Amino acid sequence: MLRVGRVLLVLVLVVVLGGTGLLFYYDSKLDRIDALRPYAGRSADTPGSNWLIVGTDSRADLTAEQRAVLSTGDADGSRTDTIMLVHNPPGSGKATVVSIPRDLYVEIPGNGSLKINAAYNIGGPALLAQTVESVTGIHIDHYAEIGFGGFDTLVDSVGGVDMCIDQPLNDPKAGLRLSKGCHHLDGRQALGLVRTRAFPRADLERVVNQRKFLAALVKRATSPAVLLNPFRFFGFVDGAIDSLTVDERDHIWNLATLMFALRDPVTTTTPTGESEYTDDGLALPVTQQTEDFFAYLRAGRPIPEELLVDAG
Repeated sequence: MLRVGRVLLVLVLVVVLGGTGLLFYYDSKLDRIDALRPYAGRSADTPGSNWLIVGTDSRADLTAEQRAVLSTGDADGSRTDTIMLVHNPPGSGKATVVSIPRDLYVEIPGNGSLKINAAYNIGGPALLAQTVESVTGIHIDHYAEIGFGGFDTLVDSVGGVDMCIDQPLNDPKAGLRLSKGCHHLDGRQALGLVRTRAFPRADLERVVNQRKFLAALVKRATSPAVLLNPFRFFGFVDGAIDSLTVDERDHIWNLATLMFALRDPVTTTTPTGESEYTDDGLALPVTQQTEDFFAYLRAGRPIPEELLVDAG
């Protein structure tokens, strides 16, 4: 049974959109792909609802001018800069947002052992989803993907986001220069923040900032300043639809319930071993802690504090 809060959020969405007709109009505009395909040996349904959220470095929708302004570079193709698993448990517990490091060294079905982000490069969203299910034993119910194109517009549509950082950041490659402290970030700055790896722990620190940004965006998007302002609200809905790709079975009301779940989640990074050299370069190994972590999540049980890494 859906929680009362989720139902209310969906009702607000319906009312603000002006009725069922407009709701289905926006739903029809979502870009959909067959990301969650059936395959032999797929994990059975697990408790709660599970989203795979992927951020790619695709520049396909950006003009040369936009690439220069956003400091994205000109690399072709798509790689996964962000892999997050969002577990919404049954009952009244908090959702858990789990960053899966892109350098996690795993078995990719049909391709041997590689870093997990290679799955997307090899077989796109479907192979990445299958790999995450194989590693975690968790059945993925929903899929959402966002690339560079539209990201800055999505952030700007809600008037920017507020974030605090605990160290100064200067990364010319990401077009980012921020002092230590709290900032109101526009779309260009937010994109630079979620991209930068200019930290001693590189990607392991970047994923923490990515989760902080996601929380800040959701907080802003679900605030009265956006929900009760038609210009902001419709701008956000248009921006989300233009920038997101979802599974062909997902709908705008699924995204609304995801937004509610992300308002006050537990956030953490997948526990791993220390970096070690592999046939795919320096990577993070799966350990017993990794397996124990996903066993708790798979069973819909609270995760012990000792297994929570960089928790928030």
